[in-house]
Amino acid sequence: MLILISDAFDSKLADKLLVFGEVTDDKSKLSEADVVLVRSKTKCTKEYIDNAPNLKLIIRGGVGIDNIDKEYAESKGIIVHNTPRASSVAVAELAMAHMIAAPSHIIEYNNSMKNGKWLKKEIERTELFGKTLCLVGIGNIAQQVAIRAKAFGMNVVAYDKFVKSSDLAQLIPTLEAAVADADYISIHTPLTPETKGMFNKDLFAKFNKTPVIINTCRGLVVDADDMVAALNEGTVALYCSDVYPSDPPSEDYPILKAEKVILTPHVGANSSENLLRIGDEAFSIIKAFKGDN
Repeated sequence: MLILISDAFDSKLADKLLVFGEVTDDKSKLSEADVVLVRSKTKCTKEYIDNAPNLKLIIRGGVGIDNIDKEYAESKGIIVHNTPRASSVAVAELAMAHMIAAPSHIIEYNNSMKNGKWLKKEIERTELFGKTLCLVGIGNIAQQVAIRAKAFGMNVVAYDKFVKSSDLAQLIPTLEAAVADADYISIHTPLTPETKGMFNKDLFAKFNKTPVIINTCRGLVVDADDMVAALNEGTVALYCSDVYPSDPPSEDYPILKAEKVILTPHVGANSSENLLRIGDEAFSIIKAFKGDN
């Protein structure tokens, strides 16, 4: 068995996987690979899959699998797995970091101090305590966000068309109703034709407040032009994002030059602890796969 590690994983994972066969990070060996491990960078398109005639298993280290043509892969008898539980804590903590940085104006304070300014009275902090957080999607990551938000004394509501009950949030039956009175909105949906561009001017028009929006799922769930317009008009207080249409985003991506944004370079799943968890989960998947073959 040849295992190709195509993207960045924990540096010790290759040695651990040697028990299953040969391990390489040489992408020119794709045509020989039985198993491929990817994260976000590698796109397992139809063409990619056709160039891997021996491929039997694709493992996506992370949650979403929109960089894999799952339907085509499975039509070729290739099994597709992700590691949905591994990244929950790391991504949830980054979402909370954005959520904490926003009302405490951490970036403004830091930058002003470095520029010799003492803006103690000019900028006013607000608190998370007592504010309403709306989770759009309440899967593994969002549940971890909910736990942390409740510890801060936040009121947590959620919208998820596939979930009927939750011990962590009050479920609201429609997206429009869920976001209407939110002070903070944290997005946790997969990228699908239905969710692409779902945060747009029509949804922003439903806001009764001026929320901070945090996006750690997929960049394309937000219409970038509509978001910039909402920020300029004051419909959205702040947009915090770790995700973009591409890694890195193109230079003309509107949000890069927008005011009232906090941006991080898609590092939600990049904690050292999480890379270990992803590796452990990938190991278990290959072990189970090898046992069935």
